[in-house]
Amino acid sequence: MSAEPLTWDLIRDAVTAVCLVVGALMSFAAALGMLRFPDLLSRMHAATKPQVLGLLLLLIAVGLQIGSWAVVPLLVFAWLLQLVTAPVSAHMVSRAGYRTRHLRRDTLQRDDLDAVVRAHTEKSD
Repeated sequence: MSAEPLTWDLIRDAVTAVCLVVGALMSFAAALGMLRFPDLLSRMHAATKPQVLGLLLLLIAVGLQIGSWAVVPLLVFAWLLQLVTAPVSAHMVSRAGYRTRHLRRDTLQRDDLDAVVRAHTEKSD
């Protein structure tokens, strides 16, 4: 056995380990932010931002360990679904929380949605 394949295997395993650890830490940071942040809007931010990058790193690690180009489209599709659905669902939950007053208005720097909600409420009355 030559030294070259052994070196590639070690490098691939090291990169995989780094991706797994950093991806897991990003997912852990998202979970910790969900528990520790004070209001709905900051929790939604914590749930989406690190989670998408954490999943990308975990999928890269899976792709490296499988070592087949055939699995790459499936991994990219899984990441794209997460990339599209996480921010949209967080936006919808945050908007519903805003309309039902489940947030702390003192933490908002700017409230652009207030005028839209008031106009919509006045139309329905």
